[in-house]
Amino acid sequence: MKVSIITVCLNSEKTLADCIRSVRRQTHDDIEYIVIDGKSDDATTTIIHENLDFIKHFVSETDRGMYDAINKGLKIATGDIVGILNSDDVFAADDAVEKIVACFNERQTDAVYGDLVYTDATEPDKIVRYWKSKPYNRNNFCWGWMPAHPTFYIRRELVKKYGYYENHFYTAADYEFMARYLYKYKCTAAYLDEILINMHTGGMSNGSLKRRLRANRRDYLAMKRNKIPFAFIVSILKPLSKLHQYKNSLLMQASRSLTRKPVVRYLQLDRRQQLENVEIIS
Repeated sequence: MKVSIITVCLNSEKTLADCIRSVRRQTHDDIEYIVIDGKSDDATTTIIHENLDFIKHFVSETDRGMYDAINKGLKIATGDIVGILNSDDVFAADDAVEKIVACFNERQTDAVYGDLVYTDATEPDKIVRYWKSKPYNRNNFCWGWMPAHPTFYIRRELVKKYGYYENHFYTAADYEFMARYLYKYKCTAAYLDEILINMHTGGMSNGSLKRRLRANRRDYLAMKRNKIPFAFIVSILKPLSKLHQYKNSLLMQASRSLTRKPVVRYLQLDRRQQLENVEIIS
């Protein structure tokens, strides 16, 4: 099964190398890696060019934000399934993609999602939040639940059928995308009980009360769009449902899980000049 992984970036020189290396280390042998850059003016493009032997498609041009860039990647993708790896995220283990593919094959499902941990931006080994998910039930959307978007993989044929990310939802675009597929169109999904992604703390919808309230407003509009009942109440429940992710007991559980299967230890890659079979658009 071919897997298309899309990374979008803009001035990501501090984290992009680790992100790419975590993809290179995956044991699954059929990965199409796509990198969409928003015309970075730091060392981001240098890092990308050092990895063009592995990157199948590289686009560097201005865009209308992160989700517009993701859509560009989705339109290029040719894999059976597609997923997003943010430029400041890494796979938690070498066999993460292999396990995702196995779950698709064994469960014959439309989508797969798993767990993720948030790590401190200055102390990558320090876990500050553990997004422990649960088996899929469509009705959970009515209580503010959603899968962890960085762990979410879906069959590409469905994306072509039901559409791309809606850029005008801004920070709620990932929620709207998953609600559209899993709630509105009743696609099937399987929960993979594994920590799949390590994610740095922070993000576009976090950081201040004003930004959080704005994000909640967009969540509400996304819920109305996809006909989730009592959208106003559910939009309030959505952030509250995540408070348990900060419990010490959960953080200890995440730490033990990663100790049993260590986080990828990255190796310095040699500079390569093998540019054949690479499509570069600038």
